Amino acid sequence: MVRTRIVQSQPALIIEEKKRHLVVTDLHIGFEKTMLSNDIFVEPRELVQETLDSLLSIIESEKPDSLILLGDIKSGIDSISKIEWQAVPLFFEIGKKIETIVIPGNHDGNIQKLLPEGVTLASSSGLVIDDTLLTHGHTMPSKNLSYISKIIMGHVHPVFFHEGSVLNGQRVWVSIQAQKNQLFPSSSGNLEIIIVPSFNKYFYATQKRYYKKSISPIIQSIKNFQSAKIVTLDGSIIGNESMIESVI
Repeated sequence: MVRTRIVQSQPALIIEEKKRHLVVTDLHIGFEKTMLSNDIFVEPRELVQETLDSLLSIIESEKPDSLILLGDIKSGIDSISKIEWQAVPLFFEIGKKIETIVIPGNHDGNIQKLLPEGVTLASSSGLVIDDTLLTHGHTMPSKNLSYISKIIMGHVHPVFFHEGSVLNGQRVWVSIQAQKNQLFPSSSGNLEIIIVPSFNKYFYATQKRYYKKSISPIIQSIKNFQSAKIVTLDGSIIGNESMIESVI
């Protein structure tokens, strides 16, 4: 059985079975293009280097065997922008430091053109480790995976928004407990869904007023939650299932 734990104060997850894997999601490299259109200039290479430094620091402290990226590495959906042509290959220099696996998301069209040798591109349907499905979250899991007991996903960028709160705009973790038959009608038992927050700390800090929820068929299929926890990056529980709609 896969064990999971949050990396303290980081939007990163460690999963352990025979090997230890570091899981992050939703880098959205190239989102700076939107900022440029609003006359806000940022240097993409500096942001990529900051991301690399953060990940390498986690890798040094946690010593994982591999890095698993849950999709939306880049920002463009179908095309590759000039910024992405320059910045995404720079990010994948990390593949020289650690085994790196990419599970493509809905923003990763043509990303194979940006991947160097040594970086593994998995199926967009996800990657299964023991009893756990790792997926971006924009597609429904195959019925053949009804044996799983846990889903780890990104895509919906959970963020706590509450005007006047010191936590307003902060990224959060979401853990949902539900009946498995809501996703796999012929199965019984419980299913845990862990939603990983975006690793890009600037994504909503700069675009909060334009925040739009991403739709996940996985979450839409769960009509009744047994329970849920909303957790800040530092590990504080700030809410339950009653807050789900306000953060995803």
